[in-house]
Parts: sequence; C-alpha cells; structure tokens
Amino acid sequence: MLAKGSIPWILTTSVITICFAVAAYITGSIYAKVGLFIGIVAILFFFVFFRDPERYFTEGDECMISPADGRIVDIRGRKLCIFMNFQNVHVNRAPLKGKVTAIEYRKGGYIPAFCKDSHRNERQHIFIDTEHGKVEVVQIAGTVTRRIVPYVKEGDVMEKGQRIGMIRFGSRVDVTVPENFIIECKRGDKVYAGRTAIARIKPKE
Repeated sequence: MLAKGSIPWILTTSVITICFAVAAYITGSIYAKVGLFIGIVAILFFFVFFRDPERYFTEGDECMISPADGRIVDIRGRKLCIFMNFQNVHVNRAPLKGKVTAIEYRKGGYIPAFCKDSHRNERQHIFIDTEHGKVEVVQIAGTVTRRIVPYVKEGDVMEKGQRIGMIRFGSRVDVTVPENFIIECKRGDKVYAGRTAIARIKPKE
C-alpha cells in the first residue's frame, strides 16, 4: 500500500523517465541514458519511501503505541523524540484513542531533525484528548523535508493506530506521555508506528 498523496510524485517521475528512455533509444545520448538511470532510481526510491503497510497492535488497551517509525533520540521528561531516517515508513499514527481538539501549524527553519535545536523547525502540533489525559504529537520537518501532510482535522475522533499524517523525506516526531503511564522505552530504541508499545498504564495500588 502507498501513502496518500504519493501517486503524483511517482506518476510525474515515471513520465519524465519514459521521456529519457525514448530519447536514449532514438539518439543514444549519454545524457539521456544518465537521465534514464536517475529516473529509475528515483521511482524505486519513491516506492520505498511512500510505502504504507498495514499495522495491527495486538497488545491490550493499557498500552500507548509509537506514533512514528524510527529511533528514540531523546527523552525529555514526559516527551519522547523519535527520529525518522529515509528508510523508515513516514506515515504517522495516533498513539492512543481520542479526539483531535486542535491542530497548530508553525513556520520555522530546516535544521537536521536529530538536533536539539530542531524545535525551531517547521512543525505541526496535534493535540488529542484521550481518556487518560491530553496527548500532543508534534511532526517536525527536517533538512530536506518541505511538507507536513495532515490526514486529520480538528474534531476528528481517532482509534489508536489510525493514520494521522506523514512528513516527507526525513523528519522527527515528538509525543508526550500522560502522567499515569510508565515509559517503557529508552534512548536508542527502535520503534514502529502503530506496533511498538512505548508506555503502559501504571498498575493500581
């Protein structure tokens, strides 16, 4: 399955690549052959980057799941910072069931997403009201990224693991964990959107 909005990228690249292929066949130009090679590589890259596999979370409702694929690069109090490389799936998912109460888009720069100063980057804040408290998911643009694509809007009610949007071409996602959850991951851990449990409800005393 391909991510929403990926077809124009793949279609445009395919048309350009076909044009290079025709030119290479007719003229034998080295430049056309190089263009054909680059086009084929670009098409393969887009198919890999825009993949959006189905994800199923099999553990109970007591778990909070990762909103993004990637690696935990920092834990700041109740905030987990997840860095996504090019090879990661870039579709983000709701960490808990809840209602979107607000979405705030903020302009900014394009510092590498793994840097601590990347909180100054272009980003989108998604505020979710859950039965366990408020959850904030922040999609942060990286160096190459120039587009944060939302799949949800204010007022939407989401199931845990539902797709909420994607960030194109390398980025970071931060998520806040409610106070009544125990964080179960640590810095350096690999996580997968909609599949990895990052926190669990504290047991009742």
